[in-house]
Amino acid sequence: MIRDTAPDQSVIDILNRLCATVEDYPRPGITFKDLTPVFADGEGLRAMVDALTAPFQGQFDLVAGVEARGFLLAAAAAYATGTGVITVRKKGKLPRRTLSEDYALEYGHATIEVHEDDVPPGSRILLLDDVLATGGTLSAATRLMERSGAHVVGIGVVLELAGLGGRAALEGHDVHSLQRIEL
Repeated sequence: MIRDTAPDQSVIDILNRLCATVEDYPRPGITFKDLTPVFADGEGLRAMVDALTAPFQGQFDLVAGVEARGFLLAAAAAYATGTGVITVRKKGKLPRRTLSEDYALEYGHATIEVHEDDVPPGSRILLLDDVLATGGTLSAATRLMERSGAHVVGIGVVLELAGLGGRAALEGHDVHSLQRIEL
């Protein structure tokens, strides 16, 4: 069930009120948007989850979350919508047979994995994460779901860092961000 946000506060108002801004983190010149205060607030968490799932209501069977904050969003979204949740993990964290996908980082490469048998072929997946930056992680997660035989019906993120090419990296997919941050 999707609940409406409080009539006097939009999800963007809630994000602006609760999201902490940390200057010069993780390095000088970077302004980091810390969503953990939003996760810690019941109203904020509910508003984020409802706003992320609403555009895809009735279109997905499972919610996949990308490590680590994507897990929180996916679990809450799955519970709110009565669907299941899939965890997309960093390499080496899953105990059973996995499918893996490499992706580029600013300085190097990384790998994410999913259990081979956690994604039923033909399932419809809503993929969630906290931030869309360059799109590398979400693009790799999308490829993992599709290699499993699933269909990614949409990608939801709380914050989109505009100008870093993330949306272009996910071309052909329905991407919904709650708030765009101009860099």
